[in-house]
Amino acid sequence: MTDSIDWKARLLQEIDNRQDELLELCSALIRFPSENPPGDSRDISQFIIAYLKKAGMDTTVHETTETMWNLVSTLGGAASSDSEKKKLIYCGHTDVVPAGDLERWDFDPFCGEVRDGYMLGRGASDMKGGLAGLIFATVLLAELKVPLQGDLSLLIVPDEETGGHLGVPWVLDRGLVEGTAAVIAEPSGPLNPTIGQKGSCWFEFTVEGTPGHGSLSPVVGVSAIVKAAKGIEALQKLWDIKPNIPNEVQEIIRISKDYAIHREGAAPGSEQVFDHVTVNIGTIEGGTKVNVVADRCTVQVDSRVPFGVDYLAVMERANSLLLEAGIETTVQPFGFQGNANWTPPHEPIVSDLVEMISEVSGQEAYGVLQWASSDARHFRKHHIPVLQYGPAELSTIHGLNEKAPVDQIIQCAKVYALTALKYLGVK
Repeated sequence: MTDSIDWKARLLQEIDNRQDELLELCSALIRFPSENPPGDSRDISQFIIAYLKKAGMDTTVHETTETMWNLVSTLGGAASSDSEKKKLIYCGHTDVVPAGDLERWDFDPFCGEVRDGYMLGRGASDMKGGLAGLIFATVLLAELKVPLQGDLSLLIVPDEETGGHLGVPWVLDRGLVEGTAAVIAEPSGPLNPTIGQKGSCWFEFTVEGTPGHGSLSPVVGVSAIVKAAKGIEALQKLWDIKPNIPNEVQEIIRISKDYAIHREGAAPGSEQVFDHVTVNIGTIEGGTKVNVVADRCTVQVDSRVPFGVDYLAVMERANSLLLEAGIETTVQPFGFQGNANWTPPHEPIVSDLVEMISEVSGQEAYGVLQWASSDARHFRKHHIPVLQYGPAELSTIHGLNEKAPVDQIIQCAKVYALTALKYLGVK
């Protein structure tokens, strides 16, 4: 116990003393415009490989494509046998969503500057602030030669923002990294890691029409776009699906609703999404020319699925609603597919990380559910307990003027370091 307390104090002191290094690492990561699409991770990956090399850590590169690199770097522990080893995976992604119209930003989205207590730039919250913390904490453990009893592996993936198929699932399905637990540095509240996510059901449908001269519509021709609009209206009823919520998640849903109601900046009514199917009409593509009656229209829908509803049942209900609206089509799945999933609070990695948040912050911490989806579902598919915790200004994620509070970046780095110490143990 004495050794553990000494290492804990040493790590906290080192992070306080080297805050500028941590922030410069975060700035450097943001300055790589690793937008996805197109998803070219080579430059930022090479930078990370070199950074880890300075601390004596080797990195294995697994290329899913010529431009998308998965990185695995493991800090080996001192356990007596593999069967007794705990193996903790720290996971982060290098890709960010496109910055969009640069003229609408108040600053260069790839500046990586610190102003007024915030780290600025695309990815500051999602999730280069957290990624920097994971890398920095792991390097610190390596440089100080902390005698961990288990393995700590950095898994850094290139493809999360467009579905993630070439990232975490690609690596886990091939057994390229092993873990008894995992932490993903996705953005969260400073006191509230996310321990579960809603399911996803992305689908699209195509409506056929009859072309004609635009000057004669609606007398001549049948507009596929008008028909699709009726389908869009009908699909709003997916919200009315009643979930059969399992007993074991009812309490965490109650906690998460309360958190959403009281969270600073939360949209009024957002707590309702935890027990409803949400429906977002993401894209509409139809027609060939403004003066031609549209002969085809394709609509893509992003639906998120609560506990107690199967995503396949959502697909089935969507087909029924379209048919009831008089639209003969069949929905087709694409992208994210899967049911709601979680890691219970009693799992050691959850209780350990929550305890470290409380210790570092001096405030009560607890896990909540997330209404979005993430790579966490892939870890759970492989029976690896996982949760998410990272610095963020949540209102700026995927939006203009993305930023993250500097104090949260530092706090998260401390939590990552102490959680590895707590979960893996010290020789």
